[in-house]
Amino acid sequence: MVRQLFDEMPPGTRMQGDIPVGTMSSGANIALPVTLIKGTTPGPCLWINGQVHGAEVNGVVAAVEFGRRIDPESVTGSIIITPTANPLALDNHSKTAPQDLLDLDQNFPGETSGTVTGHLANALFDQVRTMASCLVNLHTMGPIYSSEPYCIYKIWPGGKVTEAQLLRMTSYFWPSMACRRIDVGGTGELPGNVDGALDYQCLARGIPAFMVELGQGSWYTPQNVELAVRGLMSLGRHLGILSGEPVAPAKILRATRRQWIMVRKGGLFLSTCDAKEIVPAGQLIGRVVTLKGEVVEEVRLQVDSFVIGIRRDPVVHTGDRIGLFATEWDSVGFE
Repeated sequence: MVRQLFDEMPPGTRMQGDIPVGTMSSGANIALPVTLIKGTTPGPCLWINGQVHGAEVNGVVAAVEFGRRIDPESVTGSIIITPTANPLALDNHSKTAPQDLLDLDQNFPGETSGTVTGHLANALFDQVRTMASCLVNLHTMGPIYSSEPYCIYKIWPGGKVTEAQLLRMTSYFWPSMACRRIDVGGTGELPGNVDGALDYQCLARGIPAFMVELGQGSWYTPQNVELAVRGLMSLGRHLGILSGEPVAPAKILRATRRQWIMVRKGGLFLSTCDAKEIVPAGQLIGRVVTLKGEVVEEVRLQVDSFVIGIRRDPVVHTGDRIGLFATEWDSVGFE
């Protein structure tokens, strides 16, 4: 569908359309809005997906704003923008579609014999795999956490896309940390079907892809949106799609191990640290206080840790997550 529309477009033009998914009980269409920007000459295709989780709005705004700033006559190759891959969740202001409550970013490449989330994944990925030369999947942390923009990239074992390529691409977004996704038992990463992630499925097909996390969910944060737009501009220049030189820091921090921390007691979690802070081993990162004012837990980390995200919603129960921390990291430079 996208390929057909694209082939019919004159060079140096823009077109809006929809990728069909299905229908609601009312007969209303379920579809993914898409913007196609066809350059004046053939070349690579940068695909920008603004959102797979419905409450993560900064990516939606960044994708739309980036598209608005692009002059098709200045493009070599093409740019394709899907501001949301999950319109049902977006309309519901929730992470997942209310029809099945499944995580879309654990269901790629999708299928058409199951629930609606599988249909959404299939509709998008059928188009991505035939068009994209590089894909950026925009996210945020959940609305209960405070964080600075960071990136996540994965490695397909034995794949064509190298870690060096992905680190260079993530650097254009000036991340507070570029996190290599760890999928080994006992690392503290939360379980999930990582094979079902949009970027992972792209990597399996030799398409460079990664995630950019744009701060807190459910909030429009102008500075984070602008950071993403500038990063997409630089990435486009890196790929030869846009003219000019990409702008990136000389080096970035790379996390090779991350860990979620949970509380043992319920009450009010009052954090004592901020995102992007390095907390020494043994230092207090927060307390759990009961509604009667009793301190029932003091949370400390066993190793020096970089704060990727910290909980700001203080209401916690036993086992709730209160922060995501890098426990091993290094600095990666670029020539």
